[in-house]
Amino acid sequence: MDKNKIIAAFIVAVGLALSGLFISLGINKMANRDRAVTVKGLSTQDVKADYVVWPLSFGLLGNNLTSLYDDISDMQKTVRKFLISKGFADKDIKQGNISVTNNWQNYYGEKPEYHYTINTSIIVSTENVDLVIANQGCQSELLSRGYIVRSDEWSLDYQYNGLNELKPRMIEEATKNARAVAQKFADDSNSRLGGIRRASQGQFSVEDDQYQPWIKHVRVVTTVDYFLN
Repeated sequence: MDKNKIIAAFIVAVGLALSGLFISLGINKMANRDRAVTVKGLSTQDVKADYVVWPLSFGLLGNNLTSLYDDISDMQKTVRKFLISKGFADKDIKQGNISVTNNWQNYYGEKPEYHYTINTSIIVSTENVDLVIANQGCQSELLSRGYIVRSDEWSLDYQYNGLNELKPRMIEEATKNARAVAQKFADDSNSRLGGIRRASQGQFSVEDDQYQPWIKHVRVVTTVDYFLN
């Protein structure tokens, strides 16, 4: 066999060997690429409401509509003055619409004693959440003066408007918690934790505390896929 043929055969052999090596490395790389773990990370925080809407409703019964309008207007003024005396700012107190019901129209059975029912409300919208909390039971004071004012706890709307400031810190915490779980999984499986393959941020949820609705439970869950090597 001449020298050129030997060299050519050697080159072919080396090429085949390298091809096999590259194929083997590629298969291993693809296999490793498919090795991953999916974990979830949780972050929770309790915050206090920073704004509240507090409706107080009241009404009257009577037969003279003009007198009823005058009486309900006087009552609105009385409730407003009462709230200001409790420390609420005048600008935070809004007067609701007045509605009138004709009780003698489309009634069934015995004719109602009173021809008209007139209803209205005073609505407090304020950032002074503590002041609202402290005065939730003030209707009893008005009742002692002869004014029936309704304010159900479920009608109070406590709001939290600082979620955007919370999000970066909570997402960071949730991601750290997810990585800790993934690291534990990698250690238990004798693997090395790699980089992130895919990640998704869950929806933020804000729920009222069952007994203190001005306390908000903020929660977010992130889902992260990590490579395992």
